[in-house]
Amino acid sequence: MQSSRTDRSDRYRWTLLIATPVFALIALVMWAVATPIGSSPDDDFHLASTWCALGDRPGLCEEVPGHPEERAIPKGVAQVLCTDLFPSQLAKCDVDPSQSARDLIPTARGNFGGTYPPVYYAVMGVFASPQYAVSALAMRLVNAVLFVGLTSLLYWLLTPSRRRTLLWAWAIGIVPLGVSLLSSNNPSSWAIIAGGSLWLAVLGWFESSGRRAIGLGALAVVFAVMGAGARADSAVYTVLGIVVAGILGVQRTRRFLLKAILPLGLVLIAVLFYFGANQSVGTGGLTGSHDASTPLTTAQYVWNYFEELPQLWAGSLGTWPIGWLDIPMPAVVSVASVAVFGAVTFTGLRSRSVRKLIALGFALVVMFAVPAYILLKSKATVGQEVQPRYILPLLLLFAGVAMVEVAGGRGISFTRLQRGVAALALSIAGAFALHASIHRYVSGAGVSDFDLGHGMRWWWGGPVSPMAVWVVGSLAFAGAMFGAFWLAHRRAEDGTRLDGQPTDTREVVTSHD
Repeated sequence: MQSSRTDRSDRYRWTLLIATPVFALIALVMWAVATPIGSSPDDDFHLASTWCALGDRPGLCEEVPGHPEERAIPKGVAQVLCTDLFPSQLAKCDVDPSQSARDLIPTARGNFGGTYPPVYYAVMGVFASPQYAVSALAMRLVNAVLFVGLTSLLYWLLTPSRRRTLLWAWAIGIVPLGVSLLSSNNPSSWAIIAGGSLWLAVLGWFESSGRRAIGLGALAVVFAVMGAGARADSAVYTVLGIVVAGILGVQRTRRFLLKAILPLGLVLIAVLFYFGANQSVGTGGLTGSHDASTPLTTAQYVWNYFEELPQLWAGSLGTWPIGWLDIPMPAVVSVASVAVFGAVTFTGLRSRSVRKLIALGFALVVMFAVPAYILLKSKATVGQEVQPRYILPLLLLFAGVAMVEVAGGRGISFTRLQRGVAALALSIAGAFALHASIHRYVSGAGVSDFDLGHGMRWWWGGPVSPMAVWVVGSLAFAGAMFGAFWLAHRRAEDGTRLDGQPTDTREVVTSHD
């Protein structure tokens, strides 16, 4: 009888293991096609940079004689924002109706001077073609596949307790901002992937041996290159994530010192990417459109940060608009996301050690200090210059550390009702966030309308309607959320040593305190 129940449980778990990443990929694909090309932040800059990332290519990117700071790229890419879908950008456009979308026109807006690290653009540049819309959609889908594929691979390589940490952190930290960026053309997608997973891969590298360690070390290299090669600030987050992994995994052994060589190499890679880019974040501050003619005193700026900076954390969870900050989220999104994030991370404190509390405190400090430093260098207050997407990787790092299980203490577990409520709340938040994103472009900003087919002013065409994309995307996202929470449920048989061998069920992870 016991054997029969075990068999059913194993079949059920294997079903979840297969279905959850499939649901996640379907949901991200629906998010990828939910909005037009140009809808993610600074798409005009990032798409132009992608088309020119592999150098001069006839019909895709060519030099402009006499203007070394410009490149000639397809009009459809250079003027991707020059439609009535982006009314705030129309004043900057000089549209020639006699030109086709494939005609090359000059633009100075791009990564032509090495402002950003080159890796993200170079990889996406492989998919650039004269069919700019098809290419941009392909890039979005590639980012979605990279997230699901790499996260799934990391899940299989980690031990059971670390797998739970991975699932919890991603589930509670990506609605709505993260999920909108993971399938976008923005390099922040790679920064988010690396920010949420690199530290766990490094921690797993410290704690494991054999083939598992080799796989985790290889993944750590991939995540480090992806993050540091996408954004300069993500190079900083790479170093911070490695520090957190070191705090949690350090041992006074020769084996640890030898294993530390790889993370130190990753730190060197991140430093090289950071100083190889000309991105101004963290060095000279940001030079946006805020009025700095009457700056505050340093004390006044710092006080403003203590008062208001947490809104940037909550901004990733729906209190700020997404996209070009032009898609406000319904209240149900932010209330559900913030509530679940707070409840789950607070529950994570039941499993604690001195080492975990130090790592969690460090994550909290950098989650405040990094944006505060950038704002202070920019002579800006909270709400200016720094957006929630810049620090979302730090929020994911904090969530992950909060959900680390330590040995010799209580494991982190939730009742079936708690898991169901959390998954349902995030599923509802995801559904409303996707609806708002589609509605913004299909019907325009204004009065909310459940039927996305009313007053359509934009869509891709074809037999698939906006409502179909919303329904499929919402159901798939719900499937991924429920699957993640059920897979993260702590079972007695999950008690394993860090090398994968059975041990006492209370020994969830190693502690060296």
